[in-house]
Amino acid sequence: MAFPYHSGSMELPRSSVSNELEDTADLEDLRVLVAADDPLACAGLAVLLSEQPGCTVVGQISGQGHLPTQAAVYRPDVVLWDLGWERTSDLETSLEQMGGLAEDGLPVVALLPDEAQAPEVWASGVRGLLLRDAGAETLQAALQAISQGLVVLDPSLALSPLPVLEPGLDSLVEELTPRETEVLQLLADGLTNKAIAQRLGISDHTVKFHVNAILGKLGAQSRTEAVVRATRLGLLLL
Repeated sequence: MAFPYHSGSMELPRSSVSNELEDTADLEDLRVLVAADDPLACAGLAVLLSEQPGCTVVGQISGQGHLPTQAAVYRPDVVLWDLGWERTSDLETSLEQMGGLAEDGLPVVALLPDEAQAPEVWASGVRGLLLRDAGAETLQAALQAISQGLVVLDPSLALSPLPVLEPGLDSLVEELTPRETEVLQLLADGLTNKAIAQRLGISDHTVKFHVNAILGKLGAQSRTEAVVRATRLGLLLL
């Protein structure tokens, strides 16, 4: 039977945020706890992550166990939680468990079968949402990101309406338009207004207009602050 995960990965955009995650050689390995109801999926994820630099899989557990107790035993830095391919009657229990881990300050990346479950899983307090076909390098990068206080979304979820998680940050004054979201991502990638204009085929003046709109909607005073706030709100792809 073919295993649903693969060793390839989608390329993560280089950005002013993600660049900080690249140099991990001198840091201690990230302790990862893998949770899944399917033992084969759990084992497969553990193998993928064990082959990635900077990751140590400290345990493989069922998603229906008592996670706070098991987390205390394994002492992970982060949790990778696979929700399987099909929605089950146990999803509510899994969401409660994820919420408990979030309250305890343990960040979780959840693997989803599709976009449909994203809003309710995100509302549980997880720090990352990826689809189940994410590759090993993508998983590793996402786990490193959430361990440093960032949030991670699969590109297909970028424009999905998700609840705001960050304490102390209200929702946007007004939702970003698709074009503003594009400009925001390019800002995070470190592009200048001129470079953004060339990339999108629009004028410098139009880019400046979009940047000002983004700053206003995020309540930010600078491009850097806008990127930071957008990352905390889960509006940027890492």
